[in-house]
Amino acid sequence: MPEFSSYQFKLLSCMKSQWVFTIALLGTLGAAAQEDGKSPIKEKIESYTLRPAQREPSDERIKQLKLAPGFQINVFAKDLGNSRMMAVAPDGTVFVARREQGEVSALRDTNNDGVADINEVVFKDIDDVHGVTVHDGYLYLVAIKELYRAPLQNGRPGKLETLIDDIPDGGQHPNRTIAFGPDGALYLSVGSTCNACIEPNPEHATMLRVDPKDWSRKVYAKGLRNTIGFDWHPQTKAFWGWDHGSDELGNDIPPEELNLIKQGGDYGWPFCYGKQVIDPKMKDPKEGTKGEHCAQTIGSTLEYQAHSAPMAFTFYTGSQFPLEYQNNGFVAMRGSWNRKPATGYKIVRVKFQDGKPAGTEDFVSGFLIENGAAHFGRLSGIAMAQDGSLLFSDDANGVVYRVSYMGAGAEQN
Repeated sequence: MPEFSSYQFKLLSCMKSQWVFTIALLGTLGAAAQEDGKSPIKEKIESYTLRPAQREPSDERIKQLKLAPGFQINVFAKDLGNSRMMAVAPDGTVFVARREQGEVSALRDTNNDGVADINEVVFKDIDDVHGVTVHDGYLYLVAIKELYRAPLQNGRPGKLETLIDDIPDGGQHPNRTIAFGPDGALYLSVGSTCNACIEPNPEHATMLRVDPKDWSRKVYAKGLRNTIGFDWHPQTKAFWGWDHGSDELGNDIPPEELNLIKQGGDYGWPFCYGKQVIDPKMKDPKEGTKGEHCAQTIGSTLEYQAHSAPMAFTFYTGSQFPLEYQNNGFVAMRGSWNRKPATGYKIVRVKFQDGKPAGTEDFVSGFLIENGAAHFGRLSGIAMAQDGSLLFSDDANGVVYRVSYMGAGAEQN
């Protein structure tokens, strides 16, 4: 058998809804690939591509969703197109960024029946609008390169102004998210332009900290491939974010990871993932080896099934849910395309104990149907409504769902 110094990719089959790829790692891998003994390199790494077919969210399918005991789910709003991130204003108005439509909608439940009776488009022609947050009387929006804000009065936004117009271009990960931290600064996630590469722009694959005094910005943390979902623990004020692992390394690696994000921290991408595990596909950095570099990075705190695609993440601070849910996190797992069988397509509860993540459990599942060949929801945004219920969006079908607590022993209708 001849020796190779790089990966050889061989296409095995191509079907209408799925493709199966085999990545054969041949020949001498070299000592550099296993510098610290952590890299799970095998002679063959299999990676599967499977895109479950989209189905409609019928009433019957929604009734089959599985929820934690005592909870019920209903459609809060629909016909929203590509509904992504959400934010709730103090008056209860729910703002939804609709990326593909370039619009932002305001949803209101004026009669408190758990269903939005007002669905109003408040902004149009904002290409690729994605991140949204409310802070100190303003609605903030972010697209690929622009950060905007508009004053709020009685839940209605005023004139939109541009605060920043030179955020780095998107590439593979153009979806920006924003939130204000306990320090009053705005944090802005900028994903990588690629699956695994060395970025020429130091602001890619980072978390930026934006000073609201003059809207200047600095890199707060780096080595974050795509940390769309992030939030601060209500008690400890620690900064937690879910990062997406790279594709084409197999069904089960690298894991999706929850990181404790620290100022100046390097979280490893593209050279390593998880708990400082070396990525076998990457070459050494310009200076030193992958092993030396990864030893200086910060490893993950909690890991989850590879390719689940964590999106929005928020801590629960309401009073509607039982006490055990206080200060726990909820993350929307949008669902895989690079795994067979498929995974994700659910809302996951992240249990926290003494301010630290202690495990995960399904909170809302069942969107993946037909033995994993189809789905009726790709979950994206997540937010806590004014009444303490939990809202989450489906960006494939344009639906916002509401999960409320009925009480112990109750069953969903």
